[in-house]
Amino acid sequence: MQQLGQNARAAATEMSRAESSVKNQALVAIANAIDNAAETLKLENQKDLQAGKDNGLDAAMLDRLELNDERISGMSEGLRQIAALQDPVGEITDMAYRPSGIQIGKMRVPLGVIGIIYESRPNVTADAAGLCLKSGNATILRGGSEAINSNKAVAKCIQQGLTETGLPADAVQVVETTDRAAVGELITSSETVDVIIPRGGKSLIERISKEATVPVIKHLDGICHVYIDAHADLRKASDIAFNSKTHRYGVCNAMETLLVHESIAAACLPELAKRYSEKGVELRGCELTAKIIDCEKVTEEDWDTEYLAAILSIKVVSDIDQAMVHINKHGSHHTDTIVSEDYTLARRFLREVDSSSVMVNASTRFADGFEYGLGAEIGISTDKLHARGPVGLEGLTSLKYIVLGDGQIRE
Repeated sequence: MQQLGQNARAAATEMSRAESSVKNQALVAIANAIDNAAETLKLENQKDLQAGKDNGLDAAMLDRLELNDERISGMSEGLRQIAALQDPVGEITDMAYRPSGIQIGKMRVPLGVIGIIYESRPNVTADAAGLCLKSGNATILRGGSEAINSNKAVAKCIQQGLTETGLPADAVQVVETTDRAAVGELITSSETVDVIIPRGGKSLIERISKEATVPVIKHLDGICHVYIDAHADLRKASDIAFNSKTHRYGVCNAMETLLVHESIAAACLPELAKRYSEKGVELRGCELTAKIIDCEKVTEEDWDTEYLAAILSIKVVSDIDQAMVHINKHGSHHTDTIVSEDYTLARRFLREVDSSSVMVNASTRFADGFEYGLGAEIGISTDKLHARGPVGLEGLTSLKYIVLGDGQIRE
């Protein structure tokens, strides 16, 4: 791991000065290599799938692990989309003259070496490599042991594209050992790694957050809320609450708890319950909810649970203050939305809910880098330092001050 880090540090220096055109050529070359290696990628992926079945991986994990024609095409197309994005590196902003005559501004620069630790999905290998490459960073990728053959095959395509365009092959390195100790070494390599980005289950991210000596950009889970206010449009409320939960269950921006103002609960919950029932969603409600619709009894643990499944907790609240207290106490600071036609209350919600994305009259499912116009994303951060919310190209860079003078000295 030490050698990987040293190689990455050297490559990061070269990447920081790489021209946008060259980085874009590399991304397209990698995309072409992936397209041309589709059959090889599927063969290597089959080894992982068979090993996964032999080791008892569940259907959901096997689905995330699979590389089919559609997903392979998605990887290459994603890289081409990244190539089409504006390069943030070198952008200069806020230039201003000071009384001394010097000119001061800010320049956007790469972070340096990024370590990315992830589970299951081989497509993350290409996505993460592409984003780090475009933002001028070197990266060390440590995928899950269950996808080792797939990740190595994708890495060969990446190396081919880098070599063809004259960029350092060490700009993207895949950790080829399945030894779990490699994770511990990577997250404590503070001399060679500038930041760690984990993508995976809560236990993995908790371990990394606890043990890392390298800064971490992360989110633990996605306990997202929709609050239907007393002044909500009932049609909007029904559609937003339904979409936020049922559009996709196993994603971090799906709603897990629905909060409803007591004055509107009887008007909106029965129809929503019917729609959820048709989708097979299990409802767990508070005592007031149970007086309006049929549901299971909610527990205190439910409020703090990211189900990632067709299960929804429902609470009837007395006002927006109770709703916001609940969100700030039980939420994961990911994404929360209010459905209301009251401008003043909506503004309060935006200001007072402590989450990385706060919405008015929109589905939580919009919390996504592509939907925000950022292009691809490497993940969503619920941290408050550096990056917050969807982390795209700009989130993989930092700012440094630049000062332009003409011989000035400080008196």
